[in-house]
Amino acid sequence: MTTQAQRIISIQHPRKRVLFLGYTCEQTTLLEDLGKAGCEVWHTQDKIQSTQGYDFVVSYGYRHILKKEIIESSDAPILNLHISYLPWNRGAHPNFWSFFDCTPSGVTIHLIDDGVDTGPILYQRYVNFSKEQKTFAQTYKQLIVDIEDLFREHIEEIIEASYTPRPQRRHGSYHKSAELPEQFAGWDANIDEEVRRLDELLKKHRNKSADSDASLA
Repeated sequence: MTTQAQRIISIQHPRKRVLFLGYTCEQTTLLEDLGKAGCEVWHTQDKIQSTQGYDFVVSYGYRHILKKEIIESSDAPILNLHISYLPWNRGAHPNFWSFFDCTPSGVTIHLIDDGVDTGPILYQRYVNFSKEQKTFAQTYKQLIVDIEDLFREHIEEIIEASYTPRPQRRHGSYHKSAELPEQFAGWDANIDEEVRRLDELLKKHRNKSADSDASLA
């Protein structure tokens, strides 16, 4: 077993041994759901060196990128829960970029490969928000509900690895944490108003840069 992980759900005769990376029992009920389904669950938020001893691994809210050698040497499937409709909005802050870039909102469960959110897709779902969900914080909460519902809906297939992975076929999009605009007003901002404001600021910056380049010509 991974030395950093702690066993948080013990089963006398477990169906599977699961390593859960990221969110704790206080942050998500998925660990408890796996226990109710007969799995022994180990958990860590730290970097791991191996997946040896586990039947499968779940990454959800995990803040570390797994090393290529860990992925390639793993006999256990490694699943990631990502709150975007892949291949759109790989990487950081997918909920922001889906609105700013006018790309689909959704959630995806996929296998991890050595890229960032590029692995084969197992399950995904488009997410449409209600007219009352006007802020980034509100839509984020809805995405969390949907990704966890999607996991529960397919928990038996996930435990038994009876799914059929399919490759991501489009180029999609990718963003780093540093790409979040410095002028961003925050997650409680009204989405329509904030996207419009940031877009206007970006246009002004482009026009200013174009004028500067023209003056140097």
